[in-house]
Amino acid sequence: MSDVRHVLVLPDRDAAQEVAVEVCERFGAVEEPQLVRDSLAGEDDAEDAQWLVVVEDPGSRLDADELHALAGEYEGWLERP
Repeated sequence: MSDVRHVLVLPDRDAAQEVAVEVCERFGAVEEPQLVRDSLAGEDDAEDAQWLVVVEDPGSRLDADELHALAGEYEGWLERP
């Protein structure tokens, strides 16, 4: 098994914070997910920022389809490698 990093892309900080909590509650994530602001290229306005929820997955135990579905509940998606 290998370690995997999942990146969920959300439309705003509130959604990202809620998803981070949900990841821990639903999947029992070992480490608390990181929230990262991701400005769109060429945009300085905070309104044009997406938020990333970075989930470390030691042992690749989380289901990518379930993470994608969770992000979709908040109008986001799972970034696929």
